[in-house]
Amino acid sequence: MQRVGFVIFPGLSIMGLAAVPAFELANLADEQAPYDIRFISEHGGPIRTSAGMSVETEPFGEAAFDTLVVGGGTSVLPSTSGLLSLIREAAPRARRVTAICTGSFVLGEAGLLAGRRVTTHWMHARELQAQCPDSTVDMDRIFINDGPIWTSAGMSAGIDLALALIEDDLGHDVAQAIAKKLVLYHRRAGGQSQFSALLDLEPKSDRIQSALTYAKRNLHKPLTVEELAGAAHLSPRQFSRVFHAETGQSPAKAIENLRVEAARVMMESSRHPIDVVADQTGFADRNRMRRAFLRAFGQPPQVIRRNARGALASTEP
Repeated sequence: MQRVGFVIFPGLSIMGLAAVPAFELANLADEQAPYDIRFISEHGGPIRTSAGMSVETEPFGEAAFDTLVVGGGTSVLPSTSGLLSLIREAAPRARRVTAICTGSFVLGEAGLLAGRRVTTHWMHARELQAQCPDSTVDMDRIFINDGPIWTSAGMSAGIDLALALIEDDLGHDVAQAIAKKLVLYHRRAGGQSQFSALLDLEPKSDRIQSALTYAKRNLHKPLTVEELAGAAHLSPRQFSRVFHAETGQSPAKAIENLRVEAARVMMESSRHPIDVVADQTGFADRNRMRRAFLRAFGQPPQVIRRNARGALASTEP
């Protein structure tokens, strides 16, 4: 049984505990219950989170943890010298030390990020880089594994990190089954961007949201305004007017952003030829996709893929 210790401290965001159910479901799926889940703090006892809920904890003690998980707060919180000392002492005995969201700052203060490639919530990435100049902070990743150090972006990205840890232990099929039980739309790979075209659009009505959801599921198709208007149950003229009013973009520009986002994920996470990626994401041809990439990222698809592979290679032992 692998002991997983969730480090709890005053002001911790309860979203940092969203990773717990993934390990819980892994235990329910296996009669051997592979994980011994513990909640630990500097002195033990009840610890109040940022939401006002208290978590009962046990003191660090001398126990060794296979995986140490340090959560974050809704802002960057100062760490006590005692907490940092405990993490420094526990880290060499752990197989993996992980941080969710601003928990990366705690690892940085403890001196565990030197020479590592790491991530955190995009809002705090530049601050982390300034605090840890001898590490490389990538603000555009869901999670990153660099040797024994695993770090993730904010909030729900902790669930993606937990699933990656479980996959590392128990295999892809188990992790995928747990993702389905958690009713996740899909498991996000670590290389996926923290940014989302759908979040940027922020539609205000269910009708426009329905059209965007339809579009995301059918990017391989031409997706005319008439087709999208039908998904929104509006006339094409009404749809174009309401869409722009709610999102600040034309339907054509929004669809291009969705295609670019999907194509980037495919370029970074698969070995599909560029022509195949262009076809499956609705660009029709590689030249049209290239122009869209240059508008969105200032780089062609080949460079995006090469950079992703280079980053992956730099983290391999």
